[in-house]
Amino acid sequence: MSFLAWIVLGLIAGFIASKIVNHRGEGIFLDVILGIVGAVVGGWLFTALGGTPVSGVNLHSIFVAVIGAVVVLFVWHAFARRTTTY
Repeated sequence: MSFLAWIVLGLIAGFIASKIVNHRGEGIFLDVILGIVGAVVGGWLFTALGGTPVSGVNLHSIFVAVIGAVVVLFVWHAFARRTTTY
């Protein structure tokens, strides 16, 4: 995939995942980063489970990236809550 395709996929997947988990967006930059990391994590998870990884900007790749981004957000929030002290 090209660099621009990763950014577009990251923006779409990151925005959808942040809406699912937080019910609000994280901002354009963080949504793109979250979506790209989610695409890598989702691709790894789907490959480990016998599925197909991210292959471009299509519905399957967006689905894989959103699942990966949701996993990343849940892990992020779990560690963020654990380390926050008041």
